[in-house]
Amino acid sequence: MINAIIMRVIDKPGVLRKLTQFISEKEINIIYTYIHSESEKYASTYLELEDVQDITELMSELNKIPEVEDVKESPTMNNVWGKRIIIMGGGAQVSQVALGAITEADRHNIRGERISVDTVPLAGEQKLEEAVRAVGSLSRVGVLVLAGSLMGGSIVNAIDEIKEKYGIKVISLNMVGSVVDHADLVVTDPVQAGVMAVMAVANTAKFDIDRVNRTL
Repeated sequence: MINAIIMRVIDKPGVLRKLTQFISEKEINIIYTYIHSESEKYASTYLELEDVQDITELMSELNKIPEVEDVKESPTMNNVWGKRIIIMGGGAQVSQVALGAITEADRHNIRGERISVDTVPLAGEQKLEEAVRAVGSLSRVGVLVLAGSLMGGSIVNAIDEIKEKYGIKVISLNMVGSVVDHADLVVTDPVQAGVMAVMAVANTAKFDIDRVNRTL
């Protein structure tokens, strides 16, 4: 079971180390963390934890740490946002893929799924390469959709990396460039590409990218 907590802590060097050391000494595994500054004095620290025997007791003990102002139990990111579809590329194409993805995600979410859609309108080989590679550092990503009219060059290295290291599926629009040779699936219609991206991650759908012809 995964538990999640949000802590409001004093924002200063060493606090995160102190918190993680305290939690690790309880033989609790930290599987995800996110930190952002609320103000010059305080920061919000979100943690997802495995192997917690008593979450109420853990929060009570964390509250006793001087740098901790408040601790609350939270739903996990997976329960709130669910699996993620990332769409990046040219703005016009991205918007059409998003139309299909959001419409399909709504259909599955009504039935109890949790699927969210993120869009990144972006142009330029270097920027796209950096963005594709950065997808590997994001949590809960199931499918990356590349939407544009021309993509290739060093972008393909980033595609191969996230596929091999993180098992992320890549769908590409049918476009000019070498990206189509490295994607798991190439789809001509952008709206349909968004629909298929959601179907690939949904538990309430039966669609396997690996069993479909590579170009549609």
